[in-house]
Order: sequence, then C-alpha cells, then structure tokens
Amino acid sequence: MTNFKKKPPVWFWIVSVIALLWNAMGVKQYLGQAYQTESWRAALTDEQFEMVSNFPSWLTAAFAIAVFSGVLGSLGLLLRKKWAYMVLLLSLIAVIVQMGYILAQEHYDGIAMTISIIVFALFLVWFSKNSVSKGWIS
Repeated sequence: MTNFKKKPPVWFWIVSVIALLWNAMGVKQYLGQAYQTESWRAALTDEQFEMVSNFPSWLTAAFAIAVFSGVLGSLGLLLRKKWAYMVLLLSLIAVIVQMGYILAQEHYDGIAMTISIIVFALFLVWFSKNSVSKGWIS
C-alpha cells in the first residue's frame, strides 16, 4: 500500500535540522558530564562542578533519556516518521524531570538556559504533533 504524504514546507526541514543540532549539542554535553572531559570541566566553576558531581544517578539517567530521545525524535522528523512525536514527548518528560530538579537547587545561576531547554522541548513536541496533523509526517 502506498502512503501519500503532503510535502512539508522548507521551514519544516530547517526546524528539523535545528532540532537535530540542538539535541546533538545536548548529547555532547551529556557525554562531557558523564565522562567528565577536560573541555566540559574547564567550562565550569568550582561551585558548578561540585553541584553537578553531587547529582543523584537518576538525574543523570533523566539527562541521558532527554538528549538521546531528543536526537532520535529529531531524526524521526527528518525521516518524516510519526513516531517522532512520541519520542520527543519522552524527551520532554525527561527534560522536565531533569530541569525541575536543577531549578530547585538553591544556588543555581543558569536559569535562562534551563528555561530555554524546557521551552525548546515543548516546542518540538508541539511541532511534531502539528506535523502529524498536517500530514507532513506519518
């Protein structure tokens, strides 16, 4: 059976590529944190390093789920697959768990970036759901 899809506009592809790049940066950040690479460590103050070093393991797991499902969902968008919505929804849930914990920390000073991560994850869920409803992905 042939599945006829509507051709998405150019901006669909632009947003999808930006989503992939954004989430790939998240994977790079996760790997830097998980393996405590020199470049990752150099970007932190001693206070930030101490805070991150004391994160519970479930938070690190939420971080991994958020970024890897974000990359997978973004690839799903580029492949025009309907499952991208569910994978990006999983990413959003993990982002909310992770960022909710981080925002609750007393001495956290990266609120703008934290909020932008949540907003972008929300946007990608909306974007993927909208893409399904318009027939751009199936």
